[in-house]
Amino acid sequence: MSVFEEEIIRATKAIKIKRIESIQNLWSGYGEIRKYHLSGGKYPSIIVKHICWPEDKLHPKGWNTDRAHQRKLTSYQVESNWYQDFAALTNAQCPVPQLYHIIEQDGETLLLMEDLDAIGYSIRKLPGTVSLTQVKSCLAWLANFHALFMGAEGAGLWPIGTYWHLGTRPEEWQKMEHTALKEVAGSIDEYLNKATFQTLVHGDAKLANFCFSEKGQVAVVDFQYVGKGCGMKDVAYLISSCFDSEACEKYEKELLQHYFSVLENAIGRTADYPSLKAEWSDMYAYAWADFYRFLDGWSPGHWKMHRYSRQITQQVIHQLKHETN
Repeated sequence: MSVFEEEIIRATKAIKIKRIESIQNLWSGYGEIRKYHLSGGKYPSIIVKHICWPEDKLHPKGWNTDRAHQRKLTSYQVESNWYQDFAALTNAQCPVPQLYHIIEQDGETLLLMEDLDAIGYSIRKLPGTVSLTQVKSCLAWLANFHALFMGAEGAGLWPIGTYWHLGTRPEEWQKMEHTALKEVAGSIDEYLNKATFQTLVHGDAKLANFCFSEKGQVAVVDFQYVGKGCGMKDVAYLISSCFDSEACEKYEKELLQHYFSVLENAIGRTADYPSLKAEWSDMYAYAWADFYRFLDGWSPGHWKMHRYSRQITQQVIHQLKHETN
C-alpha cells in the first residue's frame, strides 16, 4: 500500500480500499482523477484528484511553454483554494463537490472530494445529445452561482476568471490569423474586465463539467479557473460547448431569457438588476468574441469557430471600429 493510500484510509476512516477506478487523466499529463471505492468509514466512495507535475510537459496542441506550465500550477492552487474556502458557501441551487481532505506531499497534491455519482449526479452529456431543457438547467446553475457570488472579491482565486483571458495568452494572441480581431483583442478584454457588475465565474463552464441527475438537476466540477468576471463569459462558453451554429442562433434569445429570469429571482433586491441585465446583455457578444479570439490563436479551424460565432465576433469588431472612428 502506498503512502497516499494510507493517508486516504486515515482521512476517510475507512477499513480498506476495495477498488480504484480511473476516471480520466488531467490535461497535459498533470495527474489523474480516480474514484476510490471504500469499505467501512464515512463514505462508500470518494473522488481523488491527484495532481503532480510531469517531467515532460506534453500539450495536445503543442503549447509547451514555461508560461503554460506556470498557468497550470496556479490553476491547481486556485482550485485547492476554491474547495477549501468557497465550496461550502454554495447551496442546493448550485451544488458542487464538497472537499473532505487535502494531502500535500513531495510536490504532489491530492484533493479528496465528494463523489457526485453517489448522490445522484451520475449522468454526463455530450454535444449533440444534450437537450434544450438540460442546457437551461446548466444555465440555471450558472445564474444561481453568479447571483450567490455577486460582488465577491474571490481572495486566492484568479483575479480574472476563465482559462482563455488575454493576459495569460500572449503566445496565442501572437499567432492569431484574424488580423482585425487581433487589433481589437485588447479592447474586448478591457471592456469585459471593466464590467460594473462582477461576480465569480466558473471559468471553464463547458458541458463536460456539468453532472446531471435523473430529475434534470445539475452539479458542476473542475474549478481550476474560477475567478472574478462578467457572468456572460460562462454563459457564452457553455452555449458554445452544447450547440452547433444553427442551434446557437435558433435558441439564443430563449436561452438568454431563461438565464436572466433565474438570475433576477436569485438576486432579489440585493442588486440593481435592470442595470445589471442591460450591461451583461451587451457583453454577451463580447464574451463570444473574446473566446473566438483565443481559438483563433490556439486552434485555428476549431469546430466552435462556426458561422454564428464568426458573425457575432464580426459585429463586435464593427462596433469597436465604429466607436474609434
